[in-house]
Amino acid sequence: MQFKFTTLLLFCCSSFCFAQNAPYLNTQLPLETRVKDLLKRMTLEEKALQMDNRTPAIERLKIPAYDWWNEALHGVARAGLATSFPQPIGLAATFNTAGIFTMGTMVSDEARAKHHQFVREGNRKEYTGLTFYSPNVNIFRDPRWGRGHETFGEDPYLTGKLGVAFVKSMQGEDPRYFKTITTAKHFAVHSGPEPSRHEFDARPSKRDLWETYLPAFKMLAQEGHVYSFMCAYNRLYGQPCCSDAFLLNDILRNKWNFKGFVATDCGAVYDFYMFHKTAKDSVEAVAQAIKAGADNQCYGYAKAVIPAIKQGLLKESELDTAVARLLRAKFKLGVFDSDESNPYSKIPYSVVNNEAHQAHALKMAKESIVLLKNRGNILPLKSNLKNLAVIGPNANDSAVLLGNYNGDPKHIVTPLEGIQKAFLNANVMYAKGCNVIDTPNYNHQKEFDEALKIAAKAEVIVFVGGISPRLEGEELKVKVPGFLGGDKTDLNLPAIQTQLLKELKKLGKPIVLVLLNGSALAINWEQENLDAIVETWYGGEKGGAALADVLIGKYNPAGRLPITFYKSIADIPAFDDYSMTGKTYRYVSKPVLYPFGYGLSYTNFTYSNLKLSSTKLTARSPLKINLIVKNTGTYDGDEVVQLYIKQVGIDMPLKELKGFKRIHLKKGTQQHLTFELKASDIQHYDAKLDDLKTKAGKVQLMIGPSSAKAKLVATFELIK
Repeated sequence: MQFKFTTLLLFCCSSFCFAQNAPYLNTQLPLETRVKDLLKRMTLEEKALQMDNRTPAIERLKIPAYDWWNEALHGVARAGLATSFPQPIGLAATFNTAGIFTMGTMVSDEARAKHHQFVREGNRKEYTGLTFYSPNVNIFRDPRWGRGHETFGEDPYLTGKLGVAFVKSMQGEDPRYFKTITTAKHFAVHSGPEPSRHEFDARPSKRDLWETYLPAFKMLAQEGHVYSFMCAYNRLYGQPCCSDAFLLNDILRNKWNFKGFVATDCGAVYDFYMFHKTAKDSVEAVAQAIKAGADNQCYGYAKAVIPAIKQGLLKESELDTAVARLLRAKFKLGVFDSDESNPYSKIPYSVVNNEAHQAHALKMAKESIVLLKNRGNILPLKSNLKNLAVIGPNANDSAVLLGNYNGDPKHIVTPLEGIQKAFLNANVMYAKGCNVIDTPNYNHQKEFDEALKIAAKAEVIVFVGGISPRLEGEELKVKVPGFLGGDKTDLNLPAIQTQLLKELKKLGKPIVLVLLNGSALAINWEQENLDAIVETWYGGEKGGAALADVLIGKYNPAGRLPITFYKSIADIPAFDDYSMTGKTYRYVSKPVLYPFGYGLSYTNFTYSNLKLSSTKLTARSPLKINLIVKNTGTYDGDEVVQLYIKQVGIDMPLKELKGFKRIHLKKGTQQHLTFELKASDIQHYDAKLDDLKTKAGKVQLMIGPSSAKAKLVATFELIK
């Protein structure tokens, strides 16, 4: 008995020592050496289990359990306390890459602090890891899409630049370790309708694919070096995106040289055989995904991997390729190394939703606000108002401000609270007035009467309306007038709100309409009849405070629309038409309510002294563009200077954003600005190449405060 015990003890000790000294645990060895060493030690079953987002621990190899699914769209989400910044559509309205970079640094600080705290508590469940399914860089091609507010808007260039800033700040700059890993989603052409997202087949023209749907993803891969992509639910040209080797290998890995891993959207493999009918069962579906280049399946079928290999549908070497990519990511996150060697493990939990992060949430919320109308300069409101009526369904609803994919901040400042704190000398009266939408058996008259009663006593009426992430969002179980399954079926402000506004208008008082929404609204009556309109999106935890600062004049608004506001749903093609013809500022042919890039200010700016370094742009010689912007008004403020081009030729967009700068100018001061254009910045689809290509020709240059207002113009020749 003593002999057996001694032998067993020696065996266990030697195994322990062997594991401790295994090459994959040696931080001094090259990454690839470590990955290969660990991979060869794993059994087939252990490798198969890596195919699901929920990976179990492998204790004999010191591999901890890990769930690949986490969210950080505008702050760490679904994991308790966290700072909530504005929803991405609001972030896009800032036109501020530096602000988004700062935000991403703060979000990733919170992510690291929370992850290490979870590990200390033994919690390795969903939403505790360091791999985040963000950002969403799909193009908001149609205002009906319910998830559009998760994106950076309708323009590929703006989306790409903001996405790159987010990715770089989230992933960090350490040469060995990622701070977190971000995920470019949803690859590709995924932009509604929500009710059919598991089964629709997107068939855009190749021109639209390459010029509109893919550029932001390419920028994230090549400029941002994003380390994860998420393939979309839908089909593209008949093939499910998560089993599409054309997308995941030909384009992503071969053309763009992407080195990271691909995750499927959650349950996407299930769709292969249930909705797309491209696989007969889960075994065939899993094989198709892995072979095409999808490395990890959110809510996948890890138990189908070995049957797929046994049936000859999948090679173990193909599985090894996928597992190696996942292990590489874990090594780069420091999963197998001690905290002492990882600089990000030392971030204290006290950073989570701290005062500095709250202050930046307020800053970004203020910068996101777009002033759409200001008749007679009614805004800013006088600080000595005695009676102010705050009315509307979103005035005191804190949840609306958080959008979706959000965390839980310590405190959310509603519009009502923000206004009450800003206008301390006023009698701020509040009435809800109505619900966001009219519903059966809803008797609105009592609420109308309460609103009209306080409005009659007020000098100014602030109506806080719009819509809600409870109505526009991801695959929602909603079917009411104007909304279906998370999407909108019309673009109007819900009728009950316009009805109340018309009653308030009869009082003859000034009315300021404040919108909380994530998509374009056709507010034609409101634009014609109300005194001021302020777009605040879903502004995050400080949204109400930001609004109040704008209303009282403490902050001069300078947000710009990242989407086009159309006059009518009749002005745009069908929702399930993936052609870009007639959609977004780049292709719209009809007059619009508010153009892309539009936004007013409390001050005025002039543009002058446009100078080009040359009349020709070549591959060897970039074009330098100089100008002066001056604040000629009576308020300090920001201006968002936008540079557009129009290349003359068949099938070219009407105009394209190619540069933007958000600058701050004190009244009476001016600033010299320089933009630079490279020949490679101007590319269009070439059918023979089946890719983008720089094409020679005449190019018009337009610089101004929106896509519809060019203050300075010039032309140059693009030479290949």
